[in-house]
Amino acid sequence: MGSRAAVRDPSRLLSAPRLLIAGLGPGDWAGVPAEGRKALLDPGRSVILRTLHHPAAEELAERRTVRNCDDLYERGESFQQVYRDIADRVAAAAAAGPVAYAVPGSPWYGERTVALLREREPSAGVLDAPSFLDAALRELGLDPAERGLAVLDGRNLPDPLLLHLPTVIFQVDTERVLADVLERLGRTLPADAPATVLSDLGSRRARAVSHPLAEVPLAAAGLRITLFVDPPPCGLPGAISVMRRLRRDCPWDRRQTHASLAAHLVEETFELTEAISRLPAGAPQAPPDTGLPADGAYADLEEELGDVLLQVIFHSNLAEEAGWFGVEEAAETLRAKLVRRHPHVFGEVRADTSEQVTANWEALKQADKPRDSLMDGAPEGMPGLNRAVKLQTGAAKVGFDWPDARSVVGDVEEEIAELVEVLDDPRAAPEELGDVLFAVANLARHLGTDPELALRRATARFESRFRMMEGMADLGEADVEELNRLWEKAKQMERASSPPGPPA
Repeated sequence: MGSRAAVRDPSRLLSAPRLLIAGLGPGDWAGVPAEGRKALLDPGRSVILRTLHHPAAEELAERRTVRNCDDLYERGESFQQVYRDIADRVAAAAAAGPVAYAVPGSPWYGERTVALLREREPSAGVLDAPSFLDAALRELGLDPAERGLAVLDGRNLPDPLLLHLPTVIFQVDTERVLADVLERLGRTLPADAPATVLSDLGSRRARAVSHPLAEVPLAAAGLRITLFVDPPPCGLPGAISVMRRLRRDCPWDRRQTHASLAAHLVEETFELTEAISRLPAGAPQAPPDTGLPADGAYADLEEELGDVLLQVIFHSNLAEEAGWFGVEEAAETLRAKLVRRHPHVFGEVRADTSEQVTANWEALKQADKPRDSLMDGAPEGMPGLNRAVKLQTGAAKVGFDWPDARSVVGDVEEEIAELVEVLDDPRAAPEELGDVLFAVANLARHLGTDPELALRRATARFESRFRMMEGMADLGEADVEELNRLWEKAKQMERASSPPGPPA
């Protein structure tokens, strides 16, 4: 606070520092504060401009000899390197004599070179000026104290891009950057959401032109262009807001409890699992030529993930009403857990293999939630095949396991043989069948395959092929031989129409 207050006295700045940093404001030379104009016209100082591509900079260059850094932008490999090179140039000049370094807008806003120079030269003086943001707020008639404000760099948009406040996006200086910004905004904003292009802020040529988001012309990009959007409720913040509204105004949502929602969570989880089963095997590592349509399996996955997310938001909202926690606290609990259980990423622990990561995770999990038995942690409400795998995994931690998948195949065959022996026994057969399924689940575990997903995919293949058979003939009139012939034909048709991949 003390250093910021000190630079407010221009007389002290003009008399002392060898390096003086001055803002040019967002527009014309007339908009540069008086103390800044005086310092930049001081014949006892050389002047370096960060860029000449600015109205006030151009006017200053007409009034006196200046040096600019545009050549560094032209040959720089990255903006970070350019900023370091500019700081080097200015620092070297300041070592040789008094220098005024001029930057567009305010030195305090979005000026990485100023931060670098102040780290090197703590005694540097700074003369403030209005920023592009001041001019943008005036042009828009926007009071950020009323609803808040987000200010984003078009070249470095956050991920995720959470849109819930009036949003100013600066540095949309090329068509490529503007196209990327519009694409990112378009992932959650509707195509007809208003987007305002602000140009030449702070000058007599200042303009604000609104377009539907999908119709913003890429030609609008430029060095002095700012984009403004005032998003409707959308994305994650929008979903949270809508859920709270439903809780207030919808009779069905109002009467829900944690217990009444539990069945919906289970149902949505099964629907999500079904959507996952329709993805290409190995997704997202599947080859790019899987033939998956843009509105196909991943669109279903997106919708089902949203339905599961609704349950998370709903339960968090109920907990918040009870005074316990909201969705943000739940997310923070998750974040802290992920960091704590990944010390090989966020700490000093070393883990070079997936097996080492798993061992570390289990040790940390045991420390967080001590369990008396390796059989704990497998809820009885889980699907049977998945619960079998969970229990088998627990037993394997102490070596109670088959050595490899081929050994498990032998166990499956043995269990099938035992089933065959008791097929006519209505009491023993179901028990032996359970043993077969348990052994098959174990085989899936050794193959690294989710047995539930594998079964769903097999079921989907059967359904698809049988529907093909129904389309080829009246199955009620076909004998077994004809049914088998139609089945083989359906398999061939399915494989011919499927994208390249592992055989079904």
